[in-house]
Amino acid sequence: MQKYLVLQPILNDMQSLLVTIENKAKEFIQAEYDVTLEMIDLVPTKKEFEGDITLVAFSMLRSVKANPQELCNRLGAVLCSSIEDLTKFNVVKGFLNLSISDNYLLEAFETILGEENFGSHPSTGRTIMVEYSSPNTNKPLHLGHIRNNVLGYSVAQILKAAGNQVIKTQIINDRGIHICKSMVAWQRFGNNETPETSGLKGDHLVGKYYVVFDQKYREEQEELISQGISKEQAALTAPIFKEAQELLRLWESGDSKIIDLWKKMNGWVYSGFNETYKNLGVDFDHLYYESDTYLLGRDIIEQGLEKSVFYKKEDGSVWADLTGEGLDEKLVLRSDGTAVYMTQDLGTAVQRVKDHPSIDGMVYTVGNEQDYHFKVLFLLLKRLGYHWADHLFHLSYGMVDLPSGKMKSREGKVVDADDLMQEMSETASKISSELGKLDGFTEIEKSELYHKIGLGALKYFILKVDPKKRILFDPKASVDFQGNTGPFIQYTYARIQSILRKVDKREYLVAIKNIELHLKERELVLLLMNYPSVVKAAAAAFSPALVANYTYDLVKSFNSFYQQVTILAEEDLVKRNFRLQLCSKIAEVITHGSSLLGIEVPDRM
Repeated sequence: MQKYLVLQPILNDMQSLLVTIENKAKEFIQAEYDVTLEMIDLVPTKKEFEGDITLVAFSMLRSVKANPQELCNRLGAVLCSSIEDLTKFNVVKGFLNLSISDNYLLEAFETILGEENFGSHPSTGRTIMVEYSSPNTNKPLHLGHIRNNVLGYSVAQILKAAGNQVIKTQIINDRGIHICKSMVAWQRFGNNETPETSGLKGDHLVGKYYVVFDQKYREEQEELISQGISKEQAALTAPIFKEAQELLRLWESGDSKIIDLWKKMNGWVYSGFNETYKNLGVDFDHLYYESDTYLLGRDIIEQGLEKSVFYKKEDGSVWADLTGEGLDEKLVLRSDGTAVYMTQDLGTAVQRVKDHPSIDGMVYTVGNEQDYHFKVLFLLLKRLGYHWADHLFHLSYGMVDLPSGKMKSREGKVVDADDLMQEMSETASKISSELGKLDGFTEIEKSELYHKIGLGALKYFILKVDPKKRILFDPKASVDFQGNTGPFIQYTYARIQSILRKVDKREYLVAIKNIELHLKERELVLLLMNYPSVVKAAAAAFSPALVANYTYDLVKSFNSFYQQVTILAEEDLVKRNFRLQLCSKIAEVITHGSSLLGIEVPDRM
């Protein structure tokens, strides 16, 4: 199925030729069988058969009474004799496989070669906001955040390449009881410890006290339970928990000392986050903070009541009845007038459009446990009459697991993002050293290379999988220099650069006409022709997996070409120049495709 999804857009890049084939086939059927067909079924030829485009005869047989083998042979002869760009055909059990001429492919490649930013599309005039990361400020980023970040960032890059203006954003969850837990634990047990005195990154330091809180909270609950208090009551009356609640009350009332502590500890976390983001290679254009947005949305609820989108119960709480859409009744404002998350999200969505009036679409990169929440959010925004609500998308993704099982951050059982990136660099270092191909590299160059390989391995392992699927992450397998991995793609790019460094670019950048293409050359040109459509399809599906697997297919095809076809040693200068041009353009597409995944490709490995 993946192969079909990758190859299908080829047909869009041959639209003129396809229309000609379809029209000629219809004319033949009309003339020979007096049957008018509405459409002709054309698909890419399967890799195991000769040909480029396949006409499926079976769809005709409902209207045309003929032997499928005979029909295909007659039709193939007519098409090849009347269409200059078709050279030959073969028939396999009712499938008519048509071969495109070398000249057609050469002309197509000449056009591709002349495009500087091949794969990027002209402006659509649309502006799309992509939200990703959106962490809590009580702990450092972990493996789950890495999937969120690399997925959201890659989708933003793909949407840009598809011609959209993109605004990358996150909403930082910087308030609430979970933040107060870290604050209480630091007050009790921190002894004024700071990132500077501890040697810890700020987010790691604050996360340390979040874990400390949970440990002390458990101890206090156990002590209360031993005194005969119920488990439920112990959870509510444990002193450290009541302190956290009081801290939240003081924060909400604007207590200056608590606000100062909150700002100080959050500042530590932001500094740590920024270091992680830089190391991961992601960034943002606009930041939102929950401390600024948590009161938003109440005015929207009032407007919704006036429009009968919401209704009020006797206790004063406000609800939306979504049973007509197969959902349930949803609380949007509590009886005491306080907001719920839905209220905030309604307000934040509207605020974003106020801040950026050109926005006509938003992508929310959030785990699949929030699927229901976003169905409700989007439905309510539509009911409230916001025209842009038709262009909202929940980029729902599965969790990332490890062989040891699901991560639990509050217990400290988490794969830290910083540690994981360091481990990936170390794994890349070990494998690269074993291959022994780093002669001439300085230690700094080696360190930079290991980081690129390790990060490329991590990102590619995550992005090659459909976002909806759960992932079992295997660090060692991801750094394999063979197979469907980031390092395999990076290594192939470096191999091409090694070839191109041996020649002067001015020697081979000449017009190429009338040569007979090797089967592997045809395969590569067809794949290159496909690339812009893959980018477009990936943007439409919000799926970096399409770009990742296309890039792997291109690289795999190149390596097969490299093994079977001489390049620098080719005596025919025209063929040699064409193959060097092909190498050059493939390297460009690998660079472009990898950049859409947030992956750097090194010149040497």
